[in-house]
Amino acid sequence: MSRSIIKASALEEPTASLSGYTIGVTSDRRRDELAGLLENRGARVVIAPALRIVPIADDAELRAATRACLETPPDIVLVNTGIGMRGWLEAAEGWGLTEPLRAVLSHAYLIARGPKARAAVRSAGLQDQWSPEGESYEEVVDHLTARGVSGLTVAMQLHGESQPEITEALQDAGARVIEVPVYRWAAPIDPAPLHRLVDLIAGRLVDAVTFTSAPAVSALLQAAGPSTDSLIEALRTDVLAACVGPVTAAPLRRHDIPVTAPARARLSALVRTIVDELPKRALSIEVAGHSLTLRGHAAIVDGDLKPLAPAPMAVLRALATTPGRVLSRAALLRTLPRGADEHAVEMAVARLRAGLGTPGVIQTVVKRGYRLPS
Repeated sequence: MSRSIIKASALEEPTASLSGYTIGVTSDRRRDELAGLLENRGARVVIAPALRIVPIADDAELRAATRACLETPPDIVLVNTGIGMRGWLEAAEGWGLTEPLRAVLSHAYLIARGPKARAAVRSAGLQDQWSPEGESYEEVVDHLTARGVSGLTVAMQLHGESQPEITEALQDAGARVIEVPVYRWAAPIDPAPLHRLVDLIAGRLVDAVTFTSAPAVSALLQAAGPSTDSLIEALRTDVLAACVGPVTAAPLRRHDIPVTAPARARLSALVRTIVDELPKRALSIEVAGHSLTLRGHAAIVDGDLKPLAPAPMAVLRALATTPGRVLSRAALLRTLPRGADEHAVEMAVARLRAGLGTPGVIQTVVKRGYRLPS
C-alpha cells in the first residue's frame, strides 16, 4: 500500500506510547502535522481526507457579503475559524477593501469561537471581546440572546457551510444576520483513501480515527454507503473516535457513538488524549511465564514489540480472550476473512508463532485445536 495512504512510523518500539496502533486521519488541512504527532509516538497512520477546503475569494457571494458589512456595519461579528478570518481579509485585500473592512471589524463586538479564530483575529491587529468556553454555537446563541440582539446586525463568518439553525435563532431574537461565506467544503479529489478507511474501520483494522471538523464526520458516514451500519457499530465498540472538540463530536454522538475529546481544541491535546485512551484498551495477560500485551497490529512479548499481519493477529486475539481454553480450527476460522479455509488457520498459526518468536506461547492440542497455556 502506498505511503500516501498508510504511513508507517519509524518508532516501532514498545516504549513509544502508540506503538502497535493504527490511527486514521480524516482531516485535509494540517493532516501532515497531525500525522507527524502520531507517528512520533509510534503509531502507524492512515491518511484519508474526508473533505477539502475550497477558497472562494473570487466568489460573488463573499464579495456581496463584504459589501453588505461595509454598507451596514455589523454590531457583532462572529469569527468561526482562523482560516476563514484570514481568508476574508486576504480576499478584501485583493479587492482593495482591507482598510474599510478592518475599520468595520474594529468597531464591532468580536466573538472568536475558539483559539484558532482568536489567534487570527489578534494577528490581524484586532481584539476579540468574548469566546465561548466550550466553543459551541449554542453557547454563542445563548450569550448573544442574553446580551440582547434585537435590532442589531450580526455578521457570521461561516464554517464551510451555512448554519441555518444559528441564523434562525438569532433572527428569531430580532437580529439581522449577514452570512459571510469565505470557503466551502468539497469532496476529496481522490476518494479512494476515504473508501479504504471505511473498509479498515468496518473490519476493525484501525484502532482509532481522528476528526477535526463536524463536516468530516458527515462525509465519512456518507462515504460508507451500504457499509454505514458496520462502520457505526465498529465506532461504537472497537474503534476509538477521537475528536478535537465538542462541535466536531456532535454528529457522532447523534449516532450514539462514544467520543473522546481533549478539554482544549488543540491537535497536540488530541494526540495526548489518544495516548491516554488507547493503551487502556490493550489486553494484557501472562502466558507460560511470559507477559503478553495485545495492541492493534502488534503484540508486546516481554517488552519486545512484535508487529503481526491481520490473520495471525486475529488468531492471537481470539486465543487471548480465553487463555487456557482450546479453540478448534473451525472456531479460529471464523476470526479470519471470509473465504478462508482450515489450511488458512494453520498458516496463520504458523505465521503467528514465527512472528512472536517465543516458543511455548501458542500450544497445539492434538485433534482439538490451539490454546494459550496458563
